[in-house]
Amino acid sequence: VQLQASGGGMVQAGGSLRLSCAASGRTFSSYTMAWFRQAPGKEREFVADSIWSNGDTYYATSVKGRFTISRDNAKNMVYLQMNSLKPEDTAVYYCAASPKISSWSRDYDYWGQGTQVTVSS
Repeated sequence: VQLQASGGGMVQAGGSLRLSCAASGRTFSSYTMAWFRQAPGKEREFVADSIWSNGDTYYATSVKGRFTISRDNAKNMVYLQMNSLKPEDTAVYYCAASPKISSWSRDYDYWGQGTQVTVSS
């Protein structure tokens, strides 16, 4: 079971990036798919998730209205569209999968390797 995140990079404040996460090894259509991030010296934090059962999405307050999570179950892909990026969004972004509906990282069994997002002011 593998999750492969990609799409990170360096962008100026106000810019956009789209992260992608490819899942392989099993079908993740019945999993909650989420994005977390970890900035240097800080704990890993929840960014957004997508619930498999009803398609609901949830966002951290800090990214609500700027980020959009989406998924394509047929392709085993999950995406994070990030708009109006701020320097404080700089972090390593991880995709993760859980059989639970949760925003707690401890409930996620599968993790991607992370992709760096750097936003300059």
